[in-house]
Amino acid sequence: MKPFKLAVSLAVVLSALPFAALAEEEEASSPFTWSVDLVSDYVFRGASQTDESPALQAGLTWSADSGFYVGAWGSNVDFGSGGPDVELDTFIGYNTDLGDDFVNLDVMLNRYNYLGGDGSDLAYNELYTVLTFAGSFALTGTYSNDVWASGEDGWYFGAAKTFELPSDYAIEVNAGKSVFDSSVARDYLDWGVSVSKAWGNFSAKLGYVGTDSDGEANFGELGDDRVVLTLSYGM
Repeated sequence: MKPFKLAVSLAVVLSALPFAALAEEEEASSPFTWSVDLVSDYVFRGASQTDESPALQAGLTWSADSGFYVGAWGSNVDFGSGGPDVELDTFIGYNTDLGDDFVNLDVMLNRYNYLGGDGSDLAYNELYTVLTFAGSFALTGTYSNDVWASGEDGWYFGAAKTFELPSDYAIEVNAGKSVFDSSVARDYLDWGVSVSKAWGNFSAKLGYVGTDSDGEANFGELGDDRVVLTLSYGM
């Protein structure tokens, strides 16, 4: 049996904060946003991080009016015997609209921390840049000078498109490519398609994700195509 390890940590929320309006005056909203997620499998760029087992994930972000934000996100992980039990990502970033607000820019420095076992040897940093157009099409580029704590360079290039549907349904499609120095791993493609439904602060998403043959060569069965169910609650 694969153990289900409980991880209570903090989450990446890159959206703008909501505001509350009173009858005669506006009241500033909380600078904090948070989320809690239960997923059937924690999949990162096409590969399972929990040995194809469920994960509990949670997170918190503090955002300033200027666009700067800090926070953390966490999940249980399973990398095999002697490996870490928890991934805890800590991050700082800046989010702003450009021009006529049609384009949103988000720049974030993320630190992947791993707790338990030999996790301290796996920590590394990654710089993210995300451009979102009309709130529904996003382009992502990342860079790490120590990807997977290998001491080598790694890049990720991704694109995602969300199609809003009636009754708070949505369909999202995404694809990305991981590029490494040759000594780290094979360059590979990942992809996904999902349908989601929101009920206020609660949402559910059913996705189908996978990698190409190079991803399967890197990760074995952990890079195989799979169905992932996500249940989320956040504010």
